[in-house]
Amino acid sequence: MNSSEKYIDMKNILLIGGSYGIGHEIASMLSSEHNIHIASRTSNNIPSNCTHHVFNAETDDIRDLDLPETLDGFVYCPGSINLRPFKMLKPEAFEDDMRINFHAMVRSVHGILPRLKNSNQASLVLFSTVAVKVGMPFHTSVAAAKGAIEGFAKALAAEYAPAFRVNVIAPSLTDTPLAGKLLASEEKKQKMGERHPLKRVGTAKDIASTAAFLLSDNSSWMSGQVLGVDGGMSTLNIN
Repeated sequence: MNSSEKYIDMKNILLIGGSYGIGHEIASMLSSEHNIHIASRTSNNIPSNCTHHVFNAETDDIRDLDLPETLDGFVYCPGSINLRPFKMLKPEAFEDDMRINFHAMVRSVHGILPRLKNSNQASLVLFSTVAVKVGMPFHTSVAAAKGAIEGFAKALAAEYAPAFRVNVIAPSLTDTPLAGKLLASEEKKQKMGERHPLKRVGTAKDIASTAAFLLSDNSSWMSGQVLGVDGGMSTLNIN
């Protein structure tokens, strides 16, 4: 091997969701250097060098999937953006948001726990929202569900350290299909961008780059953290 060549530590990484948005961007970034498994309802738009498993996180048992015996990385991408006044939200809306954001994620992690423990030190990446740290009108349901994720992640990170690491990314509004109704025009994107100190909304690449870092050995001394990737929204007041 000459000096221009390098060793690549091939990891087995499982993404729940990867057909579009942030999950797709993560898979595209990592698939040339790692073994990427995507578990999602549809195989549309899956990068060609990834392994796809048909999977509905809300109803299916992840233990039924033909996954590697060792998983070095895990990312849970499904989520919701249910922004309405509290008086217009029925209790069922809170249950729905909790089910897709939190309960389905917990079942997935529980189902792959032995595979994570087989790794030298697996890395789990979960997603929250800036609205957990910063109280925002119309966010009661999604903030409650994502707040549960932050508490769960810190407790799980403490319980399983140093066997595996758990970190959370808390974005602000990001230009993905999930946020399509909020960013349906350039005018809306500009208006929403002006609310952020960095004067733009996020992109899938912004969030995926942070996820890739957390999955890598470059973040090997990080666990139990909530990273605000939010254009400065959670910490800067420049008005």
